[in-house]
Amino acid sequence: MDYLAKFRAAVEGVRDEGRYRVFTDVRRRRGDFPKAVWRSPEGEREITVWCSNDYLGMGQHPVVLDAMRDAIETAGAGAGGTRNISGTTWYHVDLEAELASLHNKSGALVFTSGYIANEATLSSLAKILPGLIIFSDADNHASMIAGIRAGGCEKRIFRHNDLEHLESLLRAAPADAPKLIAFESVYSMDGDIAPIEAICDLADRYGALTYLDEVHAVGLYGATGAGVAEREGVADRIDIIEGTLGKAFGVMGGYIAAEQSITDAIRCTASGFIFTTALAPAVAAGALASVRHLRRSPELRAQHQERAAVMKARLRAAGFPVGPSVTHIVPLMIGDPRCTKAISDNLLNEYGIYVQPINYPTVPRGTERLRFTPSPLHDDAMLDELMSALDELWVRHHMKRVAA
Repeated sequence: MDYLAKFRAAVEGVRDEGRYRVFTDVRRRRGDFPKAVWRSPEGEREITVWCSNDYLGMGQHPVVLDAMRDAIETAGAGAGGTRNISGTTWYHVDLEAELASLHNKSGALVFTSGYIANEATLSSLAKILPGLIIFSDADNHASMIAGIRAGGCEKRIFRHNDLEHLESLLRAAPADAPKLIAFESVYSMDGDIAPIEAICDLADRYGALTYLDEVHAVGLYGATGAGVAEREGVADRIDIIEGTLGKAFGVMGGYIAAEQSITDAIRCTASGFIFTTALAPAVAAGALASVRHLRRSPELRAQHQERAAVMKARLRAAGFPVGPSVTHIVPLMIGDPRCTKAISDNLLNEYGIYVQPINYPTVPRGTERLRFTPSPLHDDAMLDELMSALDELWVRHHMKRVAA
């Protein structure tokens, strides 16, 4: 068998659909977010990044950088291995205590990424709770889907944010079966929000646990940045909150926060935790500094929301097809993979504006888009440049405007 031909054919199939990704060679500049330097075959060029998940620029914040430098000077580079074998560092212990406090839970557990946090936790719950049925929102993250599949338990998929469908599935399940409802707060491609309180009501009615992915909300929503559940006053009704340290907190890693017995059971069961080298001490220290800073920085969250609202309003007023986002996510709907990539390439090559095309399988075919994530550091001048570029490209690509 010609194995390499199989791999080449797989890549060509992606190319033929117009969704082959070429990585953009970008170097962020310390203290200058959202500016970066793009390295192309033609040389280096300054660009403005509009698609970073470092939503608040905390990856460049002095309190984070100082904490990471201090940790390197104190503890060196690596963690030395898994926390079970090589020991756990003070940085990890303090970070977990801070995260538990942030979510008003008695326990927290840190993983190497948000993906691993979801996959490892959800797959482990199926082992800890024999006969578990997981009720999963149709638009859940790939990591949640992977964890549910890996657990091998029964699953029921309910239509996105559809409470009636969810209740019908819960009602049809055996009353004595353990149940868990897995969903997100902010859905990162459309920018909509789950009806968290109503889902908690259903969980109470049918005896289900709740598992809430807040990765696109922690640091950004709520009085202390604990997420949408905090903002809506229902965090105490969520059994397991999953979050990331790699988006609003600006570093890397993922975590769960729950009652200590739950996090302890996951710690003892999850292969993705047990057999993975721990986060570097400097990363844990930077995340800890970021969480502490954002807990007392509501003004940064307010600025973030103001920037997103201004951007959505200007795009809609100009007739651009912005999705119905109610959050900081700004999806500009295009609906064709080749056109989406072409506009993205034009923005980068001609205007120094970087925003990645979002295509299948991240979003359904026919809903391809550019996903903008304005931060508090994207000023009016940057937005003016973007609007002017989009105006020109919309005409060039014969794109339609919509009524404001």
